[in-house]
Amino acid sequence: MDNQTEVRKFILLGLTSLQGLQKFLFMLFLLLYLSTLLGNMAIMIVVICEPRLHTPMYFFLCNLSCLDIFFSTVTMPKMLAGFLSGHQDISYTGCLSQLHFSYFAGTSEALLLAVMAYDRFMAICYPLRYTLIMSPRACLQLAAGTWTTGFLHALMHTVMTSRLHFCGPNHIQHYFCDIKPMVRLACSSSQLNLTLLNIITGSLAIGPFVFILFSYLYIFSFLRLKVQSKEGRRKAFSTCISHLTVVALFYVPVIFNYVPPSLGNSPRWTMIATLMYNVVTPVLNPLIYTLRNVEVKRA
Repeated sequence: MDNQTEVRKFILLGLTSLQGLQKFLFMLFLLLYLSTLLGNMAIMIVVICEPRLHTPMYFFLCNLSCLDIFFSTVTMPKMLAGFLSGHQDISYTGCLSQLHFSYFAGTSEALLLAVMAYDRFMAICYPLRYTLIMSPRACLQLAAGTWTTGFLHALMHTVMTSRLHFCGPNHIQHYFCDIKPMVRLACSSSQLNLTLLNIITGSLAIGPFVFILFSYLYIFSFLRLKVQSKEGRRKAFSTCISHLTVVALFYVPVIFNYVPPSLGNSPRWTMIATLMYNVVTPVLNPLIYTLRNVEVKRA
């Protein structure tokens, strides 16, 4: 490594190199980003200001909106600046920071969706014990646990990536500093990085997803066998379907990217899958939870 030059700057190749599409993509993604900010901020303000919404479900929804804003803000402003300038260069430190905060927000959101499924499970299947189990203290602990786990997971990847040597090409085939396209540029061995990505990140994607599926299988069985009221079933199904829609929009592209590793090797498909959970899902979440939720629409 003595005769090799360390890379101090990376070039993000972005979504396309066609100059004619840059302005159109800038307007499109600016609209999506503003929609993300306004929609999720509206949910947070409504939940905070409306006392009737001070329940565990809306507390976690407020956390989800906060993470959606954070998740999009990590990557989209840099992408928008690249559409205007025609190129997206980013410093080595900035690249590591973007990697860290994107994995921090993404992992926290994946775990939070599992926590929200647990909340629905307790509310529907154990309504008499719900207020005792999902106390304000328990909700704070669950939320803090998701954020802390997300931060530690991201910190692991950031530290491991910072140990790699970059001495050759500095063009990243992505619109932000993701681990897979970064490690392809490393001059030193990245086998440990990829192993941790496949095992740890794969487990954090598959584990909560399986938990959510089993939770809802139990919930739907419970509603079918134990709940006789059609109105009770309709109300329970309404909140469940909203959450399941968000889970599908988030987890399907995440699993495509990280489990198994062979599926996410194409840079083009990786970018499309990442756009789904990084850009599209944060825009749709407020619409999904408000259009199907009578209490939020009234508030």
